Amino acid sequence: MSDRDPYAVFRPRRGALVARLSALAVLAVFGGLALVAPGGWGLPDRVLTGLFAVLVAAGLWRFGMVRAVPTAAGLRVVNLVYGRELEWAEILRVNTFTGGSPWVVLELSDTDDLAVMGIQRADGEFGRREAARLAALVQHHST
Repeated sequence: MSDRDPYAVFRPRRGALVARLSALAVLAVFGGLALVAPGGWGLPDRVLTGLFAVLVAAGLWRFGMVRAVPTAAGLRVVNLVYGRELEWAEILRVNTFTGGSPWVVLELSDTDDLAVMGIQRADGEFGRREAARLAALVQHHST
C-alpha cells in the first residue's frame, strides 16, 4: 500500500471535476437562457427551462459524488443511483479495468458484480494506484 491512509475514501478526480464543471455550465447557460430568452417566451417557458437546467445539473453533480468508503469492517460503495454496504468477506476479487471497463468491478460472493465508480480508468495512473490499494485492502481483510 502507499504512504496514504489505506482507509482513505476512494474518489475519482477527472470524472468528478468534469461533472461538476459541466453542472455549473448547464446552470449558467440554461439559467441565462431562461432569464434573457427572446420576447416570445412566456413565464412557463422560462420556468421550465430553469427547472430543466436544475435537473440536469443535479444529475451531473451526483455523478461527481460517487465514492467508495473503506472501513475496518467493510466497504460502502456509493454509485449514481444507489449505495451498497459490503463486508470484506463478501468481496472475492477486484477486477481492475478489465475488458475496457471505465471503473473497477468487484466480484462478490453472491455471484453478483458491483461497479465501484469511485475508482475510474479516466484517472490514469492515480486510478490504477487506487485500484491496487483497494485490491490490497481486500487481500488484507481476506486473510
